[in-house]
Amino acid sequence: MTHADSEFLQRDRSIHPPAFTPDYKTSVLRSPRRAMISLQSSLSEVTGPAFGHSELGPLDNDLILNYAREGEPIGERIFVHGHVRDENGRGIPHTLVEFWQANAGGRYRHRNDRYLAPIDPNFGGCGRTITDENGFYYFRTIKPGPYPWRNNLNSWRPAHIHFSVFGSGFAQRLITQMYFEGDPLIWRDPMVLGIPDRSAAERLIAPLDLGAAVPLDMLAYKFDIVLRGRQQTLFENKLQGN
Repeated sequence: MTHADSEFLQRDRSIHPPAFTPDYKTSVLRSPRRAMISLQSSLSEVTGPAFGHSELGPLDNDLILNYAREGEPIGERIFVHGHVRDENGRGIPHTLVEFWQANAGGRYRHRNDRYLAPIDPNFGGCGRTITDENGFYYFRTIKPGPYPWRNNLNSWRPAHIHFSVFGSGFAQRLITQMYFEGDPLIWRDPMVLGIPDRSAAERLIAPLDLGAAVPLDMLAYKFDIVLRGRQQTLFENKLQGN
């Protein structure tokens, strides 16, 4: 195709962090020691599943209420919204977007999380939604807190939300993280600093969006996810992009 709006945009492979990043200590064991092998995908991997709104519950995209038992969770209420887009800025409709996070104290509801912050009995920390016809998504949640991790003596992860985006098959799942504008821990984080291109790392930071905030209730943050091209969002599980 030769039309300017449809022209293929070459991805920039230089912006991605190397798999072996010693300052991020767990990458030492996770990084491959041998050249990767390309395997032929099976039919089931490239053709399914197909997600629809009928498979979502009414509170799946409301983390404030979807795990509440005896009241609402503690913490700063926020609204997160954005678009899933292709390389030309067009929204991708009917895309399953999953999200999970720590609570306001910085603790995950997971048996392996031993941080001393308490578990919030009214907060599960996970949800999902499907983009609309224009690729738009949104959800309500509690702003996650930072937490310490055993990378160095006094290492702290900045507040963040994990995102998973599904394509048309299981082999097309992409995972990334969203950070919050103004967090002083972002540029001290080995995961962020492992990204060689600062402008690429900045695309993981969601700006405050007062235009979408709910007065007297919650602030809003805008996070667009671009699947490939020069403005591609960085993904954790597929360094070369989609």
